[in-house]
Amino acid sequence: MLYLADYEQVTLLPVPGLGVPERQELPIEGTLAGRAFQRVEVVGSAGEHGYRLWMPLLDGVERLGVAELLLLEEPTDEQRDLLWAFVTLTAELIVVRDAYSDVFSRLRRRRTLSLAAEMQWELLPPMSFGADRVVITGGLAPAYDIGGDSFDYAVNGDTAELLVLDAVGHGLPAAILATVAIGAYRHARRNALDLPDIAAAIDAAIAGQIGGSQFATAVLIRLDLRTGRLRWINAGHPNPLILRGTSLVRPPASPPTRPLGLQEDTPACCETRLEPGDRLLLYTDGITEARSPTGEFFGELRLADFVSAAVAAGLPSPETVRRLMRHVLSHQADQLQDDATIVVLEWLTVAPRRVLP
Repeated sequence: MLYLADYEQVTLLPVPGLGVPERQELPIEGTLAGRAFQRVEVVGSAGEHGYRLWMPLLDGVERLGVAELLLLEEPTDEQRDLLWAFVTLTAELIVVRDAYSDVFSRLRRRRTLSLAAEMQWELLPPMSFGADRVVITGGLAPAYDIGGDSFDYAVNGDTAELLVLDAVGHGLPAAILATVAIGAYRHARRNALDLPDIAAAIDAAIAGQIGGSQFATAVLIRLDLRTGRLRWINAGHPNPLILRGTSLVRPPASPPTRPLGLQEDTPACCETRLEPGDRLLLYTDGITEARSPTGEFFGELRLADFVSAAVAAGLPSPETVRRLMRHVLSHQADQLQDDATIVVLEWLTVAPRRVLP
């Protein structure tokens, strides 16, 4: 039996099919299936009908959901390896079919997406990516009504490139602006332009195609995966943060730069160097300016403390981001006043540990 996570990553939804037994949806919190999803591990339990295994469905490090397998008895290590290969192939088939079918997209939505949200979800890269020297994970809310927030990334050889963007306004106009900006970013990046020229290309696209004093704040980064050399441009956006172990490190201040669409000159780069294991936090102001019913901002320190505690608890980056987004929503009593997006980039110098047996 297959279960896919909904867009908010709160519930695991059973995939129906001919001859497939009916199953109830399962909460990610407080269930064995949810534990397999959260911790990216195989969870087993013995029962009167046999031995039940819950195994995460993964596309690389991106979590799609879980598979439920009912066996006659507890599997041997060799059988677990075979089952893991089978479940991995199943996950790949889901990804392939999702490219030309609406079946899984329909299943994953517990309510209707707004048109702006539909556009934004189609614009996004995979929410999680992992390689031997970098792990990138993003999260955004509100999942069903997201408008102007977006992000994009690419890992090309020894270079990781990333953009986090907050388009002015709400709803469909903001989504259209974000679509133009992301398209211009990809076009410039794929033409191998330097960061200042990429920012200038996005600025020109917004000013030329949208106009009307519309703009987007953004942070663009380029990371050398061999050395940890980090360069970035901040266009009117919240400054990046670096989490080094459990300590918050503020990178050098960025030169003042106007938002994209309103720039007058080519922006200048800032530069620093990451240390092995550093986590770079890129976010929109909907995270730090999320306000509780009593008026308290979520803030940078609460953000850093939450990620630090998750790292200390050994949580994988995708689960850290999932829990963070739930925490931000809870801070605002589930009533976001603005889109909220975060991307966490972890720089590694050795291959990450294998998380599954």
